[in-house]
Amino acid sequence: MRKRSAAFSIDLVCVRGTRRFPDAVFPACLAGRVNGMGDIRAIHALLMTSSADGLLLPRSLTDLYGHLRDFFVVEGDGATVGCGALSIIWENMAEVRSLAVAAHARRKGCGRLIVEACIAEARELDIHRLFALTYQLPFFNALGFSIVEKEVLPQKVWVDCVNCPKFPDCDETAVLLEI
Repeated sequence: MRKRSAAFSIDLVCVRGTRRFPDAVFPACLAGRVNGMGDIRAIHALLMTSSADGLLLPRSLTDLYGHLRDFFVVEGDGATVGCGALSIIWENMAEVRSLAVAAHARRKGCGRLIVEACIAEARELDIHRLFALTYQLPFFNALGFSIVEKEVLPQKVWVDCVNCPKFPDCDETAVLLEI
């Protein structure tokens, strides 16, 4: 099923092998395809462009290869126009990370589709706390996330943040959604 927006069509693609979401929760995902290593280059290009624009922090190709199954990809008119990942951090906590949408595809629902996919999978996995570190606060607020102090996320801070070049002076805002 496709979601139409002006002359731009969007497909959410599950990049998790054969994983499918129930029709009622996520109909656009039913046309998902099998994982492909070819997705990595498109995901990396989106992330690097968004990073250069100051919208998120970059990720290396090596890191992306190791986390391919975490990603959702949005295709628009046959090209990858959005990506995002659900990363499990702790027993009841996961992160929406590496959320990026190509400039020409923004404000068409791509980012929302990816976050909704992450929320649906978190529910399926019985994870009740979903967070993000973001520069896009209004976007996450519109999806029900609330600002929290980073101290609420100690597992994230001590696993990932300590290796970030911006640590300890992180300028991203932590947001949390209780599911």
